[in-house]
Amino acid sequence: MTIRDGATSLRNLKSVLQHDVPASLVVFLVAVPLSLGIAVASGAPVAAGLVAAVVGGVVAGALGGSVVQVSGPAAGLSLVVAELVHVYGWRATCAITVMAGLLQLVLGGLKVARAALGVSPAVVHGMLAGVGVVIALSQLHIVLGGSPQRSALENVLQLPAQILDNHTHAVMIGVLTIGVLLVWGRLPRLRAVPAPLAALMIATLTAAVAGWDLTRVDLKGGFSSVEGPLMPRGDWHAIAGAVLLVALLAGVESLLTCVASNRLHDGPRADLDRELTAQGVANVVSGALGGLPVAGVVVRTTTNARAGARSRWSAVLHGVWVLLFTAAFAWMIALIPLEALAALLLFIGVQMVNLGHVRNLRNHREMPVYFVTMGGVVFIGLAEGVALGLALAALLALRRLAWVSVDVRQAGERRWRVVVTGSLTFLGVPRLTEALRAVPAGSAVELDLHLDFMDNAAFEALHAWRLEHERTGGVIDVDEPHGEWYSAAISGARLFPARIPPRHDRWWLPWAYRRHPRPMDAGAGDAGSQVAIGAAGDGDHDGEHGGEHGGEHGGVPVVREPQGVPDLLEGMREFQRRTAPMVRPLLHRMARKQSPSHLFITCADSRIVPNIITASGPGDLFTLRNIGNLVPRAGAVPMDDSVAATIEYAVQVLDVRTITVCGHSGCGAMAALLGGVPDLPALRDWLRHGRQSLARFVAAEPGDDDAGPLDRLCRVNVIQQLDNLRSHVFVDSLVRAGKLELTGLYFDIGAARVHVLEQERFTPVPELRTG
Repeated sequence: MTIRDGATSLRNLKSVLQHDVPASLVVFLVAVPLSLGIAVASGAPVAAGLVAAVVGGVVAGALGGSVVQVSGPAAGLSLVVAELVHVYGWRATCAITVMAGLLQLVLGGLKVARAALGVSPAVVHGMLAGVGVVIALSQLHIVLGGSPQRSALENVLQLPAQILDNHTHAVMIGVLTIGVLLVWGRLPRLRAVPAPLAALMIATLTAAVAGWDLTRVDLKGGFSSVEGPLMPRGDWHAIAGAVLLVALLAGVESLLTCVASNRLHDGPRADLDRELTAQGVANVVSGALGGLPVAGVVVRTTTNARAGARSRWSAVLHGVWVLLFTAAFAWMIALIPLEALAALLLFIGVQMVNLGHVRNLRNHREMPVYFVTMGGVVFIGLAEGVALGLALAALLALRRLAWVSVDVRQAGERRWRVVVTGSLTFLGVPRLTEALRAVPAGSAVELDLHLDFMDNAAFEALHAWRLEHERTGGVIDVDEPHGEWYSAAISGARLFPARIPPRHDRWWLPWAYRRHPRPMDAGAGDAGSQVAIGAAGDGDHDGEHGGEHGGEHGGVPVVREPQGVPDLLEGMREFQRRTAPMVRPLLHRMARKQSPSHLFITCADSRIVPNIITASGPGDLFTLRNIGNLVPRAGAVPMDDSVAATIEYAVQVLDVRTITVCGHSGCGAMAALLGGVPDLPALRDWLRHGRQSLARFVAAEPGDDDAGPLDRLCRVNVIQQLDNLRSHVFVDSLVRAGKLELTGLYFDIGAARVHVLEQERFTPVPELRTG
């Protein structure tokens, strides 16, 4: 062993002694009373609960997939075990536990543990709540000095007579135990002792001192009193069902607890397949030794994590402490009144109806599943209740998957809008056809299909309505923002839900691309390439050069789609239909005041859209646009106050803290400076403010990049405009005081890449990597 290995082992030993040993003692103090109570509730020998606690700690703890999970006898399995003991006897129940463990081993080897996470939490919580109700009702009779009945309904019916009988000592010890359980956690100085242990100790001492006539726990012989498994006799179909039920219930409870344990610590994440395999080994060993079925337990796991456990040693040691305590102090356990254990179980049963889970399920509309499962467990049986819950959960899931919303409203004079959202299947056809009847014949209809699926029956119903409506003179404009189910059905294309990429919102596309796809101009961008943009059409790049003035690029005419009022009106209609409803609440709050964080100075070039390249929204940018993104120097001739006025207002009224100058590739203004200003008087006067940029460009040496003269000038221009900003005294003073920051950006149009200025060099902004 190397020195490094020795140092690691020493650190691990120190961590175990410092964290895991104290945590194991706390869990041990919780595990002993709970194991005794669950054994009593299961109708099994009391020692069987302690055997399961030892095996769950040592075997499942050492082999398990979670570093903090603690396994042992679980209250959620007590009803199943009680039924098995009643039908087959205790020793046959042990054999069923062994076979259930072997089945868990097989399932763990097949790597199917994550399939258990597909069980609806509403079913699991409903099952545990139902078990808790049954346990509470049965143990209440013992607390009252009587005997529990065979079913929860019989326990409820017999409860009034049980209450009327006089069972003084039993009732007093039960009330005392429950009172301690309720009060103990509120006493700060006494919290170091777990409430269940304190309640049993106080009840036992009180009963002994008062000499009350109570039934004591039967633990004669300790572990030597347990009996080994015996093969069950009877219907093998029923036995196989019992094995499957124990294996699945114990496995699901363990895996769900294992997943929950990940949120309780910062150590290694749980390995679910390993955990299921470990639970299988533990159940084989526990059943073979005459113990109860083993599962991961929420109460002990939470206690272990909160006590500071760092490794599996805590769970293992807690099992060792249970073993040593039972071997040495079995006589102390025999002093515990059975009525006190019943009161402890009554308290645990009530706690299993977790109101926190109920609130969470209500938020997700899964309350029916919860209550159906709980009612089925209480009044019919555990397996039947779980089956009912699973069936209802499946039906509700199918209903949600087949959910569709059809909204029909009038959008103007003889103009209607129909919005269909969800999964449009044959189940939604009646709702669809009923809603479409409200659309008058001959009207213009905007049909928006926000669909994630459409089956043939729904398509035929929708298409038949469309044909009939158009036959009567109506006009239907179909739009599918998310997936072209309707269009594909018309063309006969096969679509697969899992393979359809979502269509992006198309607000950022030019008008010409939204409804009329066209090939990219030959020679634009990379030679001979074509670029597809979403589902709306192919990209149109004018290359890295060109400018505001249009014309030709590289000898290739730039294609101009008809523009004007019709496109503008169509764009405004799309805004009112799609975007306005989403941004209206935000804009309503901002209607009286704006608080932008940046003054953004950029070019008037139509290809530059500040909100796209900065991913900003309404209220973020106070924008100034002009040809060449120029900032005239203070006192410049010819004088131009419009830019200075914008800067003054942004800095001194709106209190912006950042001014950004953004240039771009292929700027027409810079091209004009290099090649001669066109004979346009106003433009010629304006571009005089770019002479400093041209002079700086001439004086500078070419960089080591391969950018041409035009793009080098475009970058130099950004640097010069930042210097021009500081020629304004109020800007320079704020920059010197650290109250204002000046930044420079350069947008490469052909590459769609933003570069940021750092020490007079532009570097690309790195892409955000996900996954």
